[in-house]
Amino acid sequence: MDRKNKRLLLLIVSCSLAGVILGGTTSWAESNTCLQASKVTNECLTQDPITKTIQGMSTGLLAGAGAAFGVAWQHRHKD
Repeated sequence: MDRKNKRLLLLIVSCSLAGVILGGTTSWAESNTCLQASKVTNECLTQDPITKTIQGMSTGLLAGAGAAFGVAWQHRHKD
């Protein structure tokens, strides 16, 4: 594996990891806010916070990987 591919892989992994952390944290905080609201909805009570957090992490993973590919694509066409 050449240096260019290693850097691309590192970019994708780091952006994906950041997306997982941000997506999971945001979903977890949203679940807590939902439960602490003055008027709790049925949707808030019936959804599992762990499932919601995993969904947020998955979305963050895809968003991070997509952002990394977008940056790599733009950088490639810039040169």
